[in-house]
Amino acid sequence: MGGSVPQIPGTQIFGDELRALRQEVAKLLQRSSISFPGAQPVSFAAHHKFELQKQDYYVCEKSDGIRCLMYLTHDDEARREAVYLIDRKNDYYLVPELHFPLPGKEVAQYHVKTLVDGELVNDRLPNETMQLTYLVFDCLCLDGNSALMHRTLDKRLAYFRENVFNPYKALYKKFPEEIQYLPFIVDFKKMELGYGIEMMFREVLPNLRHGNDGLIFTCRNTPYQFGTDSHILKWKPPEENSIDFLLQLEFPSIQPDAEDLSDGFTSPYCDYSATPKCKLLVFEGDGKYLHWADMFVEDAEWQTLVALDEPLNDRVTECFMDPRQRWRFLRFRDDKTEANHISTVKSVMESIEDRVTQEDLIGAAKRIRDEWKKREASNTTNNNNNNNVPQAQLDASKSSRQENGGL
Repeated sequence: MGGSVPQIPGTQIFGDELRALRQEVAKLLQRSSISFPGAQPVSFAAHHKFELQKQDYYVCEKSDGIRCLMYLTHDDEARREAVYLIDRKNDYYLVPELHFPLPGKEVAQYHVKTLVDGELVNDRLPNETMQLTYLVFDCLCLDGNSALMHRTLDKRLAYFRENVFNPYKALYKKFPEEIQYLPFIVDFKKMELGYGIEMMFREVLPNLRHGNDGLIFTCRNTPYQFGTDSHILKWKPPEENSIDFLLQLEFPSIQPDAEDLSDGFTSPYCDYSATPKCKLLVFEGDGKYLHWADMFVEDAEWQTLVALDEPLNDRVTECFMDPRQRWRFLRFRDDKTEANHISTVKSVMESIEDRVTQEDLIGAAKRIRDEWKKREASNTTNNNNNNNVPQAQLDASKSSRQENGGL
């Protein structure tokens, strides 16, 4: 059973301090842009089944949480360790009471210029209490070494595990009484080899402690890429594919009646008591939006939205397509500043029209595994260097499950 979508903890940063942090991270990554640097997936379509055969991909669950980068650094003014969460709006939150010690050093020493990618989720524990957890699935930079982005995914995760995660775990194993004061727990997002699809559906997804709405396939061999990455594939059940639109409301006009005219109202005016036309816009870039479709809203649904007593117009709104090919309201996406780009919309539409079901994925797993094993054997023969995850990222329990698709 999953928990609810969490709130980002900590203190939000504004003004000059925010601009300085954005510039600092951009410089660390050797970027000219100070925009959010996180990689974004593309929607899974039928042809991606063949992509999974051509290259080594890892698969993990797609959490229903908040995507955040985590930045470990030093606060020059306060002269102490500082940990920030960075959301997709590129807002920064200073999170207190977190400590990530350096390996083999004095416990008070900590990491700086380290940038991690992950997701913040609310885990529901067996005793029904909620635990905020940050699940790591990539590492961009470690102690100023941004060249890490160009290593393979397994190497990026291995460096993070050895240098950041293991010392962190050892610290709180030694001082377990301190765990209760942490704003969240840090853990790894569980990954399987790309052909371990049936295991994901049979074992991993049913036992998650947080919400889930699909799978993520990430290419092992490609570097970390800012923005849209065609080698990160987002699969969702066909009925759950959705698009984030900009909602614009268009209320019907009322012609003035005799009473209006007698009161001096001679021009048509908006009927704000009626259900409006709900126009759905997609982002074209450079601040431009395109009307893509209309959202179907029943009168009762509209009254529910009105009862929220919140601004509704010009709000990013996630919608899904119902069996009658109508766009329906799912939820507001206040964690986003703009609607999906038209290229993303077209990708999602391809996924909707070119349906890939759970059964399709499971059916493709054997061929994906066969092709993986061929590459593995070839590399072992020619280079004595197979494609499995390095020992630094493995533990004993995982190695026994590789034949079933586990890392």
